[in-house]
Amino acid sequence: MPSLKDVARLAGVSTSTASRAINGTIPVSEETRMRVEKAVRDMGYKPNLVARSLRIKSTRLIGLVVPEMQHETFISFIRFTEEAAEAKGYNLIIGSTNSDPDREERFIENLIRRNIDGIIFSRVSDKSHVLKILDRTKIPIVIIDRTLEREDIPSVVMDNYESGRLVAEHLLSLGHRAFACITGPLDIAINRDRLAGFRDTVLAGGGTLEDKCIYEGNFKFESGKKGIAYLLDTGARFTALWAQNDYMAVGVLNLLSERGIKVPDELSVAGLDNIQQSWMMRPSLTTVAQPFRDMCTHAVDIIINRAGRENDNKEKIRLKLKPQLIVRETTARPPEGSFTAE
Repeated sequence: MPSLKDVARLAGVSTSTASRAINGTIPVSEETRMRVEKAVRDMGYKPNLVARSLRIKSTRLIGLVVPEMQHETFISFIRFTEEAAEAKGYNLIIGSTNSDPDREERFIENLIRRNIDGIIFSRVSDKSHVLKILDRTKIPIVIIDRTLEREDIPSVVMDNYESGRLVAEHLLSLGHRAFACITGPLDIAINRDRLAGFRDTVLAGGGTLEDKCIYEGNFKFESGKKGIAYLLDTGARFTALWAQNDYMAVGVLNLLSERGIKVPDELSVAGLDNIQQSWMMRPSLTTVAQPFRDMCTHAVDIIINRAGRENDNKEKIRLKLKPQLIVRETTARPPEGSFTAE
């Protein structure tokens, strides 16, 4: 296997100059850089990344930890985080916790042992053990999507209260006054924030959101079906429903179709996330788009800006980005009178 010394000899430069040209640590002339790069290609030289990371105290690696891999929301986080990291010359180590707090803790501990440059992660829930880790590591960590209450932990999230407000304002403007909501798991703070924004705006606008019209789902398609079935079968009265993610909203639409209830003629439905299915289906789904790309770009920038800085692990960086309401075909004016489940 060719060595750095072999590359330097072929390029006609010193070993230290070849190293600088390859690592980019100190500028070299364009001519020298091109000669060294040609020698690297011609000889098939592969730099020792471990040795390099020890020299410059950087692995150029960022860990990304998400609750699951199959959900389109987290697929978006992976795609945009990888895109932002690669643009800055970093690579990702990606892991899923399967929404298990113990697995989350083990994976993050493993990332820390690898001495990576930083960790971006979306917490499992309020049951996360991550605080124990954050307080004893100097590796930069950024919470994305599911924030902590502590202000000393950098986070990049969507304004979830605002998402609920946007949906409620839209439905109120159409004339709805009786509402229902299928939430995500309420042990995740973002879902409580979404519900608070929705409820506060409904009540301020003269509408009603009774406790019996709130069903706690789990972000899955089936919980959307179960949630709307429960609300219909218990006789809850409402003309508009917000499901706190699009998968549940699609489940709602599926069950309503099975029961012959027309959307939006008899019932308006909205979701959140703006997944592909939301605009591919008919009727297309009114929803709230999360700023996934911006969230991921900011998270990567925070990690890179803090990497290698001593005694600076805890900064008051709490970015809250604005969601966007996307009005499509599943919301309209309420029917004459009130919708009553049969």
